[in-house]
Parts: sequence; C-alpha cells; structure tokens
Amino acid sequence: MWKVKPPVVFPMETRYRPILESLVPPDPMSQFHLKRGSPDEEFPDLCRNSTWMGRILTPAMYRRQFHRCTHSGVIFDDVIRPGLEEPGDRSSPVSVGCVAGDAQSYILFCDFFDRVIEAHHEHKITSQTPESDFNFDNLKGGGDLDKSYAVRCEASVVRGVDDFCFPTHCSRGERRHLLSLARRALQRLNEDELPGQLFLLEELNPEQKRELNLNPPSSSQLRIGVARDWPDSRAVWVSKDGSLVVWVNMEDHLRLVSTRDDANIAEAFKCICINLQKLEDFYRELRHPFIWKQQLGWVTSSPADVGTGLRIRVHLRLQHLPQHKRLQDILKRLRIRMDKTESPALYHVSNMATFGVSEVGLTQLVVDGVKLLIAMEKRLEDGRDIDELVPTQK
Repeated sequence: MWKVKPPVVFPMETRYRPILESLVPPDPMSQFHLKRGSPDEEFPDLCRNSTWMGRILTPAMYRRQFHRCTHSGVIFDDVIRPGLEEPGDRSSPVSVGCVAGDAQSYILFCDFFDRVIEAHHEHKITSQTPESDFNFDNLKGGGDLDKSYAVRCEASVVRGVDDFCFPTHCSRGERRHLLSLARRALQRLNEDELPGQLFLLEELNPEQKRELNLNPPSSSQLRIGVARDWPDSRAVWVSKDGSLVVWVNMEDHLRLVSTRDDANIAEAFKCICINLQKLEDFYRELRHPFIWKQQLGWVTSSPADVGTGLRIRVHLRLQHLPQHKRLQDILKRLRIRMDKTESPALYHVSNMATFGVSEVGLTQLVVDGVKLLIAMEKRLEDGRDIDELVPTQK
C-alpha cells in the first residue's frame, strides 16, 4: 500500500531518449537576431569555478548543448547560469551550479545533467527505476534521540508539478495557475483531517514572517530568476496544529516541511509521508501529477534534489566532536553533512544525497548517523577515544 509506484506508461522521452540526445535543433536565438558567437567564443570562464558544473563542463560538451532548446525555450546557458553567478569556493561544500528550467531539460541536456547528478549524489544512473518507499513503519528508531544533544528536527520534501516550467523559467501566468492548483489541493487537505490556512506572502505581517523564518530573496535568487515578480503568487499554507507547512512557488513548485521541537524524526517523517501522498493523489485528480522520470525518480528544478527530494535535518548541540581531526572522514563514511549555525555549539546534520536510496533509507541514514555522533560526543566529554566507533563506508 505504501510503495509509491511509478506511472505504468512512462513519458515519451524514455523511448526516444537516444534520438533526442543526437538531435541538434536550429539555434532558437537566431530568430531574435542576436549577435551570438560560436560555442567556442561563448564558452564561459570556469578557471575559478568550484561547482560541479564548473568541474564537469568541457568545451566539447558545451558545443553539443549549445544549439539545443526545450519546447518552453530553455537553452543551455539558462541551465548553467547559477554556477556562473555563484562559482563557490574550495572551502565550502560543492554545489551543483546548475538548474533545470523545465522537466524536458533533464532529457535534452541529459549528458550534462546525468554527470552532475552522479557526481553530486555519488550514485550511478542506470536503466533501473529508482525505488520510492514511504512506509514510515519501516523506519527503525528516530523517536528516541537523546534530547540533551538533539534539539530540533525537520523533514522536508520538494515536488515539481507536471506541465509547468520550474520557478527559474516559468511565466507569471504559470505561477498564478500553480497557485490556483495549490489552493484547490490544499483545500482538500484542509477537509481531510488536517485543517490549515493559506497565506499569500504579500499578506504576511512582520511577526508572521519571523515565525516562518521568511527572508527576502537573496541577490543570487534574483539574478537566476527564481525570485522574479516577488512576491507575486508566492504563498504558504500552515496547519493549525503547526505540524506541517507547505511553501508554494518558492524555489520549487511545492515544498512540504514538518518541524518538531522534540527532535522526533519518526513523527516528522510520518507527517511528510502521509500528507505528501494525499497531495499527490489530489494533484493527479487535477490532471497535473508530480513530475517523475524513469531513471531519475522525482525531479524538481535542482539536480541536488532529484530522486526523492527529501531532506532530513537535525539540530545537534555539540562541543567536542566538531574539533575532532577525523570528523570529515566520519561524516563522509556516514553519508551525512554537518553545517554550522549562528550558535557556536549548534550544528545542522542532514543527508548529503537524495538520489540512489529510498525515502525510508535516507531517513534511516540520518537517524543512525545522529545517534553515532551523539555517542562519539559523549565519549569525548569523558576524555575517551572514538576510533573504535568510526564506521566503515556506508
């Protein structure tokens, strides 16, 4: 019952993927009479680019993508713009440095996107359909974290809606249509045992924005187009019991977030599982299902979120472990990441990848990883060694 089955009939691009890859349609920019140079003249300077885009893109690959254009008008320069605007640096985690303007981008530019996805998620793309598993009963633990260290947790998932461009490329009309669909779907959720209220961002007062941790769009979001016409047709739905928040038309079409102040990952994950599947059914009834690709799973605007779109984040209070010389090796073996917060002793621990493992599997990775980090912190507090706790590669 809880297994999420892929569509019985896959999209047409599955059958024609090799043909699409070999096609070179006419340059869409030629009709605008722009003085666009050759691919070699237009190739960007990537010498100091630390993103996956900058590491993977070659002149030969750029030439292959240069004249291609999706049906909605996305060209390859639109795809790589985020990495050119924010090239990153060697000291920070590697970002993907690219974004899909629509679902077809993953097919037309697949020789580029597939390499970025494989590098970022450290998982090979095969012809097998990724498994989706929302059976929260299969999760072991998650509700028994030591509250002295685990302060808070958050489970979130993103989804793209079929037949619409992603936020970096969509028009005002598309964005408003997406908001209309969200109103109808969330109203159904409201009637189905989870009452809540939808707020347009432009209607929120300063206090509500603080409660929701809503910040103005960043300069990067403005430059790559995700915050165009801000805050037109952006909205947030909040359940009355505070267990679920749904963001509409932000960096993705939909983003569901469940936050728990008791750090109960199991309950946060359960909330996401139940309500996401309800929304999926509602959107399918509206004839706009969530976007699924046979070899990638669920896809949204960022390659960093393909597969499951799921993020599990735990706020941990740690003092000794962050200074340990083997920390980065431990995190890599556990396949999780740890980021600093504004508080010097508080850290965010989350899954590194969203592709290659089911939803239950990703959540289990974070649960097991957090428990081990807490055990290591306790040992260091007692002045003991943690070498025997260091795991093998997950």
